[in-house]
Amino acid sequence: MEEEVLLPEDAAELYEHFRFVVDKGQEPLRIDKYLMAKIGHASRNRVQNSARAGNILVNDKPVKPNHKIRPLDVISIVLAYPPRDTEVQPEHLPLNILYEDEEVLVVNKPAGMVVHPGHGNFTGTLLNGLVYHFQHAEQNKGKELSPFLVHRIDKDTSGILLVAKNEMAQTRLAKQFFNHTIDRKYVALVWGDPSEDTGTIEGFIGRDERDRLVMRIYEEEDEKGRHSVTHYRVLERFGYVTLVECKLETGRTHQIRAHFRHIGHPLFNDEKYGGDKILKGTTFTKYRQFVENCFRILPRQALHAQSLGFVHPTTSAPMHFDSPLPPDFSELVDKWRKYSIHQKTARE
Repeated sequence: MEEEVLLPEDAAELYEHFRFVVDKGQEPLRIDKYLMAKIGHASRNRVQNSARAGNILVNDKPVKPNHKIRPLDVISIVLAYPPRDTEVQPEHLPLNILYEDEEVLVVNKPAGMVVHPGHGNFTGTLLNGLVYHFQHAEQNKGKELSPFLVHRIDKDTSGILLVAKNEMAQTRLAKQFFNHTIDRKYVALVWGDPSEDTGTIEGFIGRDERDRLVMRIYEEEDEKGRHSVTHYRVLERFGYVTLVECKLETGRTHQIRAHFRHIGHPLFNDEKYGGDKILKGTTFTKYRQFVENCFRILPRQALHAQSLGFVHPTTSAPMHFDSPLPPDFSELVDKWRKYSIHQKTARE
């Protein structure tokens, strides 16, 4: 038997992927029963939802829940991350909701807000606010709704997040993330001046064995981590720092942050990945004061989830949402732009 499992804690996308090869001596058996036995935490409802959403493939073809498996069949299943087993308390929190219907909700998350409870953050999270919203918003009254996450962004990253309002919508959206058909673009300010206007960063990303809170890039022969791909293009060059747009092909934890450190261009003021020090520039006191002032303007990593495109899980309509840079990020970019122009004028 072969088995591949994507663990949610190692990905910003909240789904699990399993792959099985059926044993030679296997008797014919309904695939939902087979998978329930193979995947301990998978309820029959979750497995059947996955089949109805087209997320179960046998020999690369989608099958129904009552499909009978045969010896040596190759089974692939994408399961949305199971609903949490702890109750989330509703909290009346300010939410910037960009779109909402019966199936999905798109929210613009501010920097500093944790997406879901855990690790010492059990209140004030986005999920706490969404539970309250579902209970009190006029359009949701009388309905039993829960937020179902399909991806997440870091606490100190701002920008767009997609949330499903039921398990079937979550399951269908999970397949889009798995198939890399979700269109996500981020804006980042990075240290240094990349040599090319466009590029692709690729590598096997996994937790650093010396610090489990940080991700690092491994070589393929290390047999550690998961394949990750980020495409980028330069938006604006300021000499010592550069504004870039990043398009995610895969969605791993801290992917953009780890990738840019890997190529020698950490995100500006990214404390976990070494960007909170002056890495490029002059030794003049005025420059040091300028950078320290920039750190105060944006006291977090300079990363914003700017846009998100997906196919609606029920209507199949293409959906696209944009979020402008938040005020702190915008002020930071403007400050570096003016500094760059001043330096250029001084040289001339």
